[in-house]
Amino acid sequence: MKPAIWRERFPWLILAAAGTLVGVGWLGIARCDELIGSGARFVRLQMVWSVVAAAAMVAVAIPGYRTLGRWAYVIFLLALGLLVLVYFSPPVNGARRWIRFGPIGLQPSEFAKIAFVLALARYLMYRENYRSLAGLLLPLGLTLLPVVLILPEPDLGTALVFLPVMFVMLFAAGARRIDLARLVLAGLMALPLLWTQMNLEQKSRVTALFEQAGPGQRATGDAYHLRQAKQMLALGGVRGSLWTGQIVDDPAAYHLPEARSDFVFCVLGERFGLPGIAVVLGLFALLVWRGLAVAAATREPFGRLVAVGLVTLIAVEVLINTGMTVGLLPITGLSLPLVSYGGSGLVARGLVLGLLVNIALRPGYEMTNEPFRYVVE
Repeated sequence: MKPAIWRERFPWLILAAAGTLVGVGWLGIARCDELIGSGARFVRLQMVWSVVAAAAMVAVAIPGYRTLGRWAYVIFLLALGLLVLVYFSPPVNGARRWIRFGPIGLQPSEFAKIAFVLALARYLMYRENYRSLAGLLLPLGLTLLPVVLILPEPDLGTALVFLPVMFVMLFAAGARRIDLARLVLAGLMALPLLWTQMNLEQKSRVTALFEQAGPGQRATGDAYHLRQAKQMLALGGVRGSLWTGQIVDDPAAYHLPEARSDFVFCVLGERFGLPGIAVVLGLFALLVWRGLAVAAATREPFGRLVAVGLVTLIAVEVLINTGMTVGLLPITGLSLPLVSYGGSGLVARGLVLGLLVNIALRPGYEMTNEPFRYVVE
């Protein structure tokens, strides 16, 4: 590819937004280290994982993404195998989500989301596969397979991501609206069945949303997490503690379980106030906008659907994470992409960014010396 074409197609804004979000995440994690008195332990680890994620992004961006299309189903099966393997690994804090390799823990569900997008895009790239209601049964089956494996880990947040991604990819592929409406209706009717499959901890997170403690009331269990999350945002005020200092000296007021991972958005609000929150949300909006622009510019169906799926994945994760921190959605344990602490999540986002760069550089069908020749690179 000529350098001029490479510079023109390269998604600079996507990487600029993503890089800034990673940097903002460092600031949030550093604030968590400060609040719990751990020095700079976790922010240093996150910086190391950031380098690994950058390497993963470059590795995925270089080869043509269409090779992944040929191996999409195999990659998906491998991801499902890893999801099964976690149940043979020792639990961590009562959950079986990680496969341990010495001091390093791999969370397969983070990579299963990407494998799912690749497999579904491979299926949907052939129009005849989904132009009827019966043809949508396989996409639904592809979606439910990882959901059934992830939900009992337990990991309600990750399990909830798959269905919205499937729906948006079906819509982008051109599925009939009446069939999509029927799928939504079937999903609503299946909610009672989903409730019966949830364990007590997952159910308590849903019920806590409707039993939020008021002023002066004592909050326990999952209601305590939600109470502390909203209190952390309130302590930041409009300008944040970076400029105004801490409002209270009581360390208990700033205690927030899983702050550096699930609730880092609240920590950023406490530290940087409303301007900090606005910057974070604006950066995510920019990333999603430019990601959809990559999809719109891609003429090759597999690449277009992969881009739509990956961008939707990021958008849904942001909506769920920010929604749960302010009490609009149940606390699900879903991290904020690119910002929250976690090696597996950050490396997985590096793969997502690498795929978006890969697709942006190779839009598919182009006019060349040979009319309508299929361009591989």
